[in-house]
Amino acid sequence: MIREVLRMGDPLLLLQAQPVSDFSALSSLIEDMQDTMRHLDGAGLAAPQIGVSLRVVMFGFENNPRYPEAVPVPFTVLINPELTPLSDEEEEGWEGCLSVPGLRGVVPRWKRLRYTGFDLSGKRLEREVEGFHARVVQHECDHLEGILYPMRIRDFSRFGFIEELFPQGNAPEEG
Repeated sequence: MIREVLRMGDPLLLLQAQPVSDFSALSSLIEDMQDTMRHLDGAGLAAPQIGVSLRVVMFGFENNPRYPEAVPVPFTVLINPELTPLSDEEEEGWEGCLSVPGLRGVVPRWKRLRYTGFDLSGKRLEREVEGFHARVVQHECDHLEGILYPMRIRDFSRFGFIEELFPQGNAPEEG
């Protein structure tokens, strides 16, 4: 079922999400998140974005009209994630968010990281990633801490409405 995505300003998006302890109760949540993410052409979605304060994110796509130049990211459901940077190196990139529609901003993120957590069956998952994949994971996991990408922007001259920032319609790929 496609769910409504909460928008910036909703106080639920500012809460720290709770750890998942019962994996057996997640299947309908995961299905709703997947339906919602795909309906909106999202690269990822966090449970708090649909009003469920649990530490569950999903991300991934083969090709996506919102990210035409992005390399594919494997579809992943990540429960109770933990992120560890693999270096201090950061890179800046344009980001948007389903909870912040119509806006984009340049956000610094770790370039390389390891993420760990669990899949829907409770099996441990661990990956080392970089680039756009790393950016998407960090963006989605921020939602679990009550952080929206505008809170990470350092230079607000590179944040605004897509139509104003890119009047010729040449908005860069997010990420």
